Amino acid sequence: MLKSDNLHLRQIRQRSKSVKRTVTKIVMLLMPLACTATAHAQGQSYPSRPVQIVVGFPPGGGADINARLLAPKLRELLGQSIVVVNRPGGGSNIANEYVAKATPDGYTLLVTPATVTINMSLYQKLNYDTLRDLAGVSIMCSTPLVMVVGSAIPAKNVQELIALAQSKPGSLNFSSAGSGTVSHLTGELFRTVTKTRLTHIPFQGSGPSMTSLLGGEVQLSFPNIAAVIQHVRSGRLRALASTGPTRADSLPEVATMKESGVDIKMDIWYGVMVPFATPRAIIDKLAQTVAKAVHATDIKKKFIDQGAQPVGNTPREFGKQLQEEVALWAQIVKASGAKAD
Repeated sequence: MLKSDNLHLRQIRQRSKSVKRTVTKIVMLLMPLACTATAHAQGQSYPSRPVQIVVGFPPGGGADINARLLAPKLRELLGQSIVVVNRPGGGSNIANEYVAKATPDGYTLLVTPATVTINMSLYQKLNYDTLRDLAGVSIMCSTPLVMVVGSAIPAKNVQELIALAQSKPGSLNFSSAGSGTVSHLTGELFRTVTKTRLTHIPFQGSGPSMTSLLGGEVQLSFPNIAAVIQHVRSGRLRALASTGPTRADSLPEVATMKESGVDIKMDIWYGVMVPFATPRAIIDKLAQTVAKAVHATDIKKKFIDQGAQPVGNTPREFGKQLQEEVALWAQIVKASGAKAD
C-alpha cells in the first residue's frame, strides 16, 4: 500500500474518532433534557388509572380515619378512583413491606403514622428498610395523643392515676394500637417517667384497642385524639391529659401532661409514602396534591374537629424528618426497654 493511502486511512480514522467524540458530547448534553422531559411527561400523565392507599391497621383507627378522609379529596383533585385497603398485622409491618416492594409507579401509596420509623429499632428482623425502601411524599396532619381511662377508673386526673397505679403495682393494663406504635411507646415512656408498673396489652389497631378499653378489659390507653374524641365527648371514656405542647383545641378542658406534672411531650403524624424508586415527578405531584387536599376548607375543618392540624409539607422536609425520627425512636426504644411482643 502506498504512503498516500496510509495517510488517507489515518485521516479517515481520526475524523471518525472526532465525529464519535462530538456525538458523545451531544448525547451527554441532551440526556438531562431527555430525562427532564420524560419525568415531566410522567408527572403530566399521572394518574391514568385507580390509585390504592394501603393502611397497616384495621378500620376505625387514626390511620384508617385519616386515609378515608383524604381519599375523596384526592379523587376530586387527581380525577381518578382512590381505593383504601386495610392490611393490618405485624405492628403495621405487613402493609409497610407490601408498599415497599410494590411497583414504584405512584399507584400504591401508604398512609402511616410514625410507627414506620419506630419499627426500625423495635423489630430485630424486617424485610424492608424505611429509609432505603420507602420515600416520604407529605405529612397530612399531626395530633397529640391523649391519656384516657375507662369510666370504672376513679382517677379524675393524672396524679390520681399515678397514685392508683403505685398503690396496686401491675394491676392496671394499658392498651395500644400494636407493639411499637406511638401509643405503645408513649405508655412505656409514661410508666418510666412516673415509676409506675403498667402492663402493656397490644392490639391490631386503635379500633380494637378502644373496644377493649370501652369493654373494661383494660383500664387506660394513649390513643390519638381522632380515635377517641367521640367516646370522650359522650362520657364513655375520661380524658386525663394530652401530650401536646398546648391544650388541644378540640379538648380545651383537658390539661397537658406538662400541666399535670409529667414531663412528656409527644405528637403523632400521619404521612403519605411510596416505594423509594417512584419517579420524582410523580412524588412531587402527589405532594402538591396532598398539601392542597389537607388545606382545603372542608378537609381542614374535619382535621381540626378531630384534634389534628393539617401539615402538607414537601418530600424533602418529610424525608429529613424520617431520618431524624428513626434515630430518635431508636433512643426511646432503648431507654424504655420496649420490645415487639
